[in-house]
Amino acid sequence: MTYQVNDYSSILGMSGISDTTLQNHFKLYQAYTNNTNTLLEKTRQLLDAGQDRTPEFAEMRRRLGFEFDGMRLHEYYFENLKGDGKPEQKRALYGQLAADFGSFDSWQKDFVSTGAMRGIGWAILYYDTPANRLINGWVTEHQQGHLVGLMPILVLDVWEHAFVFDFQMNKANYISAFLQNVNWQEAANRFDEGAEAMQRRKAA
Repeated sequence: MTYQVNDYSSILGMSGISDTTLQNHFKLYQAYTNNTNTLLEKTRQLLDAGQDRTPEFAEMRRRLGFEFDGMRLHEYYFENLKGDGKPEQKRALYGQLAADFGSFDSWQKDFVSTGAMRGIGWAILYYDTPANRLINGWVTEHQQGHLVGLMPILVLDVWEHAFVFDFQMNKANYISAFLQNVNWQEAANRFDEGAEAMQRRKAA
């Protein structure tokens, strides 16, 4: 089985995040997907050839986290875009954000501050299903800093390629544009899926 590149052309035409930026993003996403497939195939070949204790095998295995997470995080990112930026206050996610952070505005301030930190990476709103708690986290590059076992609910790419064409080095304006385009229905659906999985585990 190989991983396939999904078509995200439906998110073109947003206000604030240009099609040029998104088209560049799509090319990067395709490269991460291709590299993931290549690394999985080459490590399998090395394993079959008895070369699994070699530096080449080890380097490819280490590299997989970067390429795979680059692929998957971009999928989350694209899928939670092209909304109207308005959270649905009747959905469970909104209530959980208010409960865990004190208010939706307090959560957003925390999330924006996380995304505004120096460095390349991702700001991610996670759902800790065993604890039934939402947490904002930071991931360096694509693979360093993930909170183990937590489910991504809202994903913000803050690598420079995500904003430099539209906003030069003004990351704050990019984050503002991102929030105005969040698809909160998608984020709420992800949260509902996690909450339902938690309930199934408790009932088992």
